Amino acid sequence: MSVPSLKAITEAKADTPDWQAAVTDACERIAPSWPLDQMIAVNPFWEMRDWPFTSVASRMAALNGTCCQNQAALEGQGNGSPAATETASMPEHWQNLSAQLDRNRDTAHHVGWQDEVVHQISQFCGDYFQRLDAGDFKADAQDLYHSWLQMTRADRGIAIVMEEPSLPSQFQVLPDQHEKLIVDAFNALAPRPDYASDYAHALLLDINGWSSWAAYLRWQARLHGSGEASEEDLLPGLLAIRLAWELAIWRHVQHVGGAIFAELKQRWLEQWDAWPEMLKTHEQSQTIGWRQHTEAEAAYQSRLAEKLLSKPEHPLSDDQPLKLQAAFCIDVRSEVFRRALEAQDPAIQTLGFAGFFGLPISYRPKGTGFCRPQLPGLLAPALEVTESEPAVSFSRQSLVNHSHWSQFSNAGPASFSFIESMGLAGLGRMVRKTFLGESSDNPVDQLHKGQTEFEIRQNGNLLGVKEKADLAGGILRAMTLTHQFAPTVLLVGHGSRTRNNPHAAGLDCGACGGQTGSVNVRVLAGILNDKEVREALAEQGISIPPETRFVGALHNTTTDEVDCADGVPEEIRKFLASAGAQARRERAIRLGIASENDVDSAIKKRSQDWSEVRPEWGLAGNASFIVAPRAATRHLDLGGRSFLHDYRWREDEGFSTLELIMTAPMVVTHWINLQYFMSVTDNRHYGSGNKVLHNVVGGHIGVFEGNGGDLRIGLPLQSVHDGERWVHEPLRLSVYIAAPREAIAEIAEKHKVVQELVDNDWLYLFRIDDEQTSVERFYRNDWQTVAVRSGQTGAQSGEA
Repeated sequence: MSVPSLKAITEAKADTPDWQAAVTDACERIAPSWPLDQMIAVNPFWEMRDWPFTSVASRMAALNGTCCQNQAALEGQGNGSPAATETASMPEHWQNLSAQLDRNRDTAHHVGWQDEVVHQISQFCGDYFQRLDAGDFKADAQDLYHSWLQMTRADRGIAIVMEEPSLPSQFQVLPDQHEKLIVDAFNALAPRPDYASDYAHALLLDINGWSSWAAYLRWQARLHGSGEASEEDLLPGLLAIRLAWELAIWRHVQHVGGAIFAELKQRWLEQWDAWPEMLKTHEQSQTIGWRQHTEAEAAYQSRLAEKLLSKPEHPLSDDQPLKLQAAFCIDVRSEVFRRALEAQDPAIQTLGFAGFFGLPISYRPKGTGFCRPQLPGLLAPALEVTESEPAVSFSRQSLVNHSHWSQFSNAGPASFSFIESMGLAGLGRMVRKTFLGESSDNPVDQLHKGQTEFEIRQNGNLLGVKEKADLAGGILRAMTLTHQFAPTVLLVGHGSRTRNNPHAAGLDCGACGGQTGSVNVRVLAGILNDKEVREALAEQGISIPPETRFVGALHNTTTDEVDCADGVPEEIRKFLASAGAQARRERAIRLGIASENDVDSAIKKRSQDWSEVRPEWGLAGNASFIVAPRAATRHLDLGGRSFLHDYRWREDEGFSTLELIMTAPMVVTHWINLQYFMSVTDNRHYGSGNKVLHNVVGGHIGVFEGNGGDLRIGLPLQSVHDGERWVHEPLRLSVYIAAPREAIAEIAEKHKVVQELVDNDWLYLFRIDDEQTSVERFYRNDWQTVAVRSGQTGAQSGEA
């Protein structure tokens, strides 16, 4: 027997496809999706931002029929069906093996392969990830795959449901190791290794909800310093499960034999050969749609530029004495309230800042082991805060249960399974909830109410005066609040109050990790009211008058009420009440209740109604992010469509604040924008469907639409559609910054993420000049003037 030469072994290895690279590539394309109790908006294509947005759109359409264009929504034409979000003329897209086999199956009378595969995997994942989340065990990709394999081998119901008696035998011979399964499956099913990563991606998209949940767990592991170790990434195991189904089906049909397998094999091989042409066809089919889409975005930008280049008729003096300053989160809903509040008195100044108010904190209620983040999902907490004294006694498990909002899984109005099980026995409970119920606030949010003193720790050590002053000084400078202080300065976080709403956290503050901003504003107010901290701030050049008092407040975005701590002057409370009434009348138009005799009561009643599917419109309509002094926009009605971040570049030494804005708030607002965008253009794949049918999975992991199918991600249909027409216009975010060209260009070049978002058309980046005479677009290291004030002339273009 001859021994192969080293050369022969090397050549053989060189010819072996790198299936692991294909798996890694596919898994890295999946963006995370946060749990319900920490729900924040995410661009579902975030991990593909290094490609042009239109290329991602055509690739996703070719892989699984994703639609990123919606002409009906852009044109404002009403339609009542989410299915209309898909273009009827979309070319045929890739079909995984299970879907291919359904072409020969009578799905009108029998369960389809594709639906059953997704259902089986999803039911397993619901149980597995719930146990993992409860801390029952620490899993890795191999454990995930092997747990599924053991369950499936023992399940005799699959053969009955599918009417395929010999199918279970194929699961018995699958490899016990997930890596071996992946190799075997690709060797059998991937005739063109160059396209294996696309095939793997298409398989993950079949179970995209659970893929996104696994990506979230991976994100958290990396965020908290676990690196990219393979044991922290469950996605390869999930992919192995989906591949195992493909391999089992292939072998099963092959074993049964006959014309069905011959036809299946032929179509399968032809599809692999046709993949490049299929992708090209989808790119070509979207050309006209993207041209129309870009025109719609340009029309919005033109209208907005005209506003931004206008001057107020009666500009306010910078040195005018102030009665009130109020800093709000940049959330688009605050634009409506800020405008209403400023209308109460010229001596009122509002500011816009990221809603977590620059505090990189997690909140741990006193005396408990429970802890939750209060900052953007992009960041990991660096500090931990707790009350100086416990306000309410809660057990750890009680907090966990409530914070996960497990009541949604057993609340009569929210669960079909509950009604089916209890029948009329649940009727009394539903009646009591309807007429006597209160809002289902997370009880964790009640613990810190009334607290004015918090302990702040870093790595277990209490923060000293100097550390607090350094933290506060950085925040005040970033807020452009360093020179003029009113007697009362409100720090206004925001949150919502609704009932029977699993997605309620999506209406709260995304900058606070899907929580209300109440903790953050109370903590910051306490720091800024500290006499010793103020003395240290004075040494930094920030002198806060002794009569100035910072007050933490919470803007209820559902009812436009502002809850303040005690001691706020009565005049300011009246300002807030009048502003709330004005804001409610403006919002009532979109809610369709402007004709009500008592709009205030009608809006408040909606927030307490467990059957109300549209208590508020959230951030629907968002389209722009404006980074400029408030004086540039105070005279404008921006229709609740703009994120407003106060910024004065002349006070930003070294442009460190601008760099922070472009790498954090700009990214967060882009995430919000793309979540709403995709929840409109393709609610079937990237929205969570009809909220009336939702059932909560694992207490807080996510929702099923009905009792099965994939885990749903994104926004419910009712969050973007009023029953007759879309209420959100899917436009990519337009960012306007009042700063020098060189500073903007330098930051974009320095940070790859920013450069990718700008140059790959994920968002638009514009500059407003100092005199508000022109607007220029920054794109691929070039500046182009796109708008000038009437009667003005400007430079046409220039290199940054």
